Amino acid sequence: MNTLQMDINKLNITLLRIFRQGVAAALGLLPQQVHINRLIGKKNCVELFVSPLNRKPGISDALPSEEVLRSLNINILHQSLSQFGITEVSPEKNVLQGQREADKIWSKEGFYAVVIFLSIFVILVTCLMVLYRLKEKIQLSLRQEKEKKQEIHLSPLPLQTSRSEYKTTNSMVQPEQAPKVVNVVVDPQGQCVPELKPPPCASPSPFRMKSVGLQERRGSNVSLTLDMSSLGSIEPFVAVPTPREKVAMEYLQSAGRVLTRQQLRDAVACSHLLQTEFMEIPMNFVDPKEIDIPSHGTKNRYKTILPNPLSRVYLKPKNPSDSLSTYINANYIRGYGGKEKAFIATQGPMINTVNDFWQMVWQEDSPVIVMITKLKEKNEKCVLYWPEKRGIYGKVEVLVNSVQECENYTVRQLTIKQGSQSRSVKHYWYTSWPDHKTPDSAQPLLQLMLDVEEDRLEAPARGPIVVHCSAGIGRTGCFIATAIGCQQLKEEGVVDALSIVCQLRVDRGGMVQTSEQYEFVHHALSLYESRLSAEAVQ
Repeated sequence: MNTLQMDINKLNITLLRIFRQGVAAALGLLPQQVHINRLIGKKNCVELFVSPLNRKPGISDALPSEEVLRSLNINILHQSLSQFGITEVSPEKNVLQGQREADKIWSKEGFYAVVIFLSIFVILVTCLMVLYRLKEKIQLSLRQEKEKKQEIHLSPLPLQTSRSEYKTTNSMVQPEQAPKVVNVVVDPQGQCVPELKPPPCASPSPFRMKSVGLQERRGSNVSLTLDMSSLGSIEPFVAVPTPREKVAMEYLQSAGRVLTRQQLRDAVACSHLLQTEFMEIPMNFVDPKEIDIPSHGTKNRYKTILPNPLSRVYLKPKNPSDSLSTYINANYIRGYGGKEKAFIATQGPMINTVNDFWQMVWQEDSPVIVMITKLKEKNEKCVLYWPEKRGIYGKVEVLVNSVQECENYTVRQLTIKQGSQSRSVKHYWYTSWPDHKTPDSAQPLLQLMLDVEEDRLEAPARGPIVVHCSAGIGRTGCFIATAIGCQQLKEEGVVDALSIVCQLRVDRGGMVQTSEQYEFVHHALSLYESRLSAEAVQ
């Protein structure tokens, strides 16, 4: 049906009759030809259509809206219907539009609606901000409680007279998966050893160390209680160590477990026994009060990693009254068979100790330097203490003659001079040890040890091998323990890694720092044992 729509102010019977007459006058038609119907669901809207005068009954033959609008006299429409506020006649929209207060954008009701909406929005935003603040306070409170739980509780070792009582009180940090039940059985040599009942050990597989979290932190010889889930590194922390107990020294001087080749392979296959064994070894760290040298802390990379006074390296003083010039964080380490001064274990040189380091190398006539750390990992581990070609460090001149890049380490042939004297020194830089972990394979370290041992045999009259990492106890301890253990395997056909590590810790506290490193030493010894067996077969 062809229709016209209009939107007007108010509609009732009288107004509709007036409106019909005005539209008919504007069209030049009779009122009977103009038909108006209300539109259901649309307020103030009507439907208007025009029909011919002579139409057949029952047939709604409305005129097209375009024809009606062409015949519409707008002036007459405005004059006749001025009270209706007709402002537009639109053939495109088919609408007669009027001004309505309800359609105004800023009507009273619309303004109230906008105000209510904005008020609700502001209230919601405020509530969200309050909830966010409460959440932050709760999280801060939880973090503080967690940090309190993670604090290290130090308890001094009580003096005990029996080995069994010592083992129950002097255990260090226990691993997360420590065995719950320990029975005692007799091994093939008639010695009593613990039989562990953890989850069954997996069958032997190619060596790959699994991470069991932090076992020991540098700088304490006391029992520790740690939250193992939140600590993942072995960097030193500030702790107040207690004096070494007499019972701890007795243990270090007497403990041991000799392993045959088969027992060594069995020990490597199951790590739980090695972890438990490692936890019983006292760390034997040094109380800072035992070193009576003013300002010696300025020469220590870590506050709690100090040289044991009885075996520490003394530098020749620059003048008699300067005791600090005699100090370097380094210890003489006994070798296989208790050989004195077979090694020197020291920290990685610092910017203010590089001259002391080269003075020590010259003073001790060391033929080899072994460096087992990168210069920087998660933080600084060591400074670059050798030159690219030539450098002078205090009274020692260092020349680099050649550089050889190997798969896992770099070898430098050095010449060091002091005055008119000169000596050759070989520098090994092992860089494939990952930070805070042990290597996936012991083969590279074993090969490094064999190369260094060959150099030592070529210079039997010279001084100790200098070995350092960052603190001079973890990776350094692994290298020296492996070197001693391999020599014992070669000479005796058995090895006592427990006794070796205890001997190292008597000379320098904390050597072989974690249970992972202790297992790694056993893997390296087992690998060397396999090589010896293969050579024997050939």
